[in-house]
Order: sequence, then C-alpha cells, then structure tokens
Amino acid sequence: MSTGPNRIMDDFAKLMTDAAGAAQGVRREMEAAFNAHAERWLNSMDVVKREEFEAVREMAIKARDENDALMKRIEALEAQLAAKPKASRKTDSSAD
Repeated sequence: MSTGPNRIMDDFAKLMTDAAGAAQGVRREMEAAFNAHAERWLNSMDVVKREEFEAVREMAIKARDENDALMKRIEALEAQLAAKPKASRKTDSSAD
C-alpha cells in the first residue's frame, strides 16, 4: 500500500486520468450534438450532398460528350447532303 507523497501522487494521477477520460467523453458528446444539429440545418436548407452532386456532374459530362458527338455526325451528314445535289445536278446537266 502506498503511503505519504507516493499515495498523493498516485491519487492525483488517477484523478487526472479520470478527468481526461471525462473530457474526451464530453468532447465526443459535443461533436455528436454539433453534427446532428448541422445535419438538421443542412437538410432544412435543401443542400445537395456531395455524392449526389458528383453523380449529376458525371451525367452532365456524359450528356455533353454525347451532344458533341451527335453534332459532329449531323454536320457530316449535312455536308454529305449538300454535296449530293451538286453532283446530281452536274450529272443531269451533262446528259442534256
């Protein structure tokens, strides 16, 4: 059994350890309460979550790429269509 100054130091060390544990518990409770409050506040504001934003962003990029590819195909088809009547007109006029 500890006596004298050693016992006082042991008791003080135990007290500090218990205080540190209690402080960590309070910190965890405060963080949980803050996170819950912040989440409620963000939900009430209709803020989009990061995952949802990234999903929509990827969809927009894909749609833009598809749109660009379709525009190139349309331009190529229009160029072919514009070239055909000229060629057929030359053939028709040379037959006269």
